[in-house]
Amino acid sequence: MALLALEFPPISHLIEWPTIFGDGPFAVNKVVLLALISAVLVFTMYFVAGRKGQLVPTGVQNFAETVVEFVQEGIILQTMGPEGLYFTPFLLTLFSFIFVTNIWGIIPVAQMPVNARMAIPAFLAILVWFIFNFIGIKKQGLGGYFKSMLFPPGVPKALYILVTPIELVSTLIVRPLSLAVRLFANMLAGHLLLVSFAVIATALFKATYVGAVLPGGLLIALTGFEVLVAVLQAFIFTILAAVYIGGAMHPEH
Repeated sequence: MALLALEFPPISHLIEWPTIFGDGPFAVNKVVLLALISAVLVFTMYFVAGRKGQLVPTGVQNFAETVVEFVQEGIILQTMGPEGLYFTPFLLTLFSFIFVTNIWGIIPVAQMPVNARMAIPAFLAILVWFIFNFIGIKKQGLGGYFKSMLFPPGVPKALYILVTPIELVSTLIVRPLSLAVRLFANMLAGHLLLVSFAVIATALFKATYVGAVLPGGLLIALTGFEVLVAVLQAFIFTILAAVYIGGAMHPEH
């Protein structure tokens, strides 16, 4: 009979949170609070790590330097070359902030990945869009940037009638849209999966302890998988940002 009473909460209840204080567009709810805490945590970690400055790093400094090395060698040098090291602070902050906002989905009490709401992914995608377009215009000039964007070399002139509008839409619309939607959709899907298996495991546990073993085990496995997804989505977003900035810096010849 317990299974017959199984009810899944509406999706709106999983991604909407009542305001803690304030009202209107500047109201603060749980998601906004978690985003603010994430920003403070990232800033504090690198501030503390930077202040220590030990020759042989330990603790927070060791962890921070590991993340810096990963971003520089695994993302920047692979996509932008040595010239891209100038963007280390931005890309490092981007990767760290996205990871922290993602990982809230498996933290007890919080249990809400901030990026399962579209606002933060959209803001980050727009920020990356402004930066790579600004860098492209700065490096190539306004005319040169749009020329390299709309008329890529090596394409037969007859195909420009097809390629040019595709490149325009791809660069100005599809890139930021895909960045935001990819991050948002993956984190929302993971959040919904965790909630679904938590509801099933709880219902079966009330009915029979044995019946909750399988969904409970899957819930634990999915929780571990969400840690991987949190890192992977932060990596994908950051490496695509690096690719877009690097492409704006070094147009095809």
